[in-house]
Amino acid sequence: QVQLVESGGGLVQAGGSLRLSCAVSGRTFSSYALGWFRQAPGKEREFAAAIGPSGGRTGYGHFVEGRFTISRDNAKNTVYLQMNSLKPEDTAVYYCAADRKYYDTYSDESAEYDYWGQGTQVTVSS
Repeated sequence: QVQLVESGGGLVQAGGSLRLSCAVSGRTFSSYALGWFRQAPGKEREFAAAIGPSGGRTGYGHFVEGRFTISRDNAKNTVYLQMNSLKPEDTAVYYCAADRKYYDTYSDESAEYDYWGQGTQVTVSS
């Protein structure tokens, strides 16, 4: 059983930054690719970023445009999403997800992820 708990969301002005954290329970943290997805009201869930189990591979959604950085600390069982230059259109609930992988890769498809957190709200004001 894997449980994920997100934190770090909040209200920020356009141009500001937030750092999201996701604490993952379980002894096999380093066997999971971890992803961040987001969902705005009335919209489908959207891929934001992902990182492979060893951290050697990362990927980002098309809208990121160099503003976000995903990282992981396998000693702390935590994955992070540093978000800079935030825009009002980044407003959404951000979810952390885990996908068991046997090599260092990741998926940008939400259906591939087996475990999900409850989400953390990010609101960017103009």
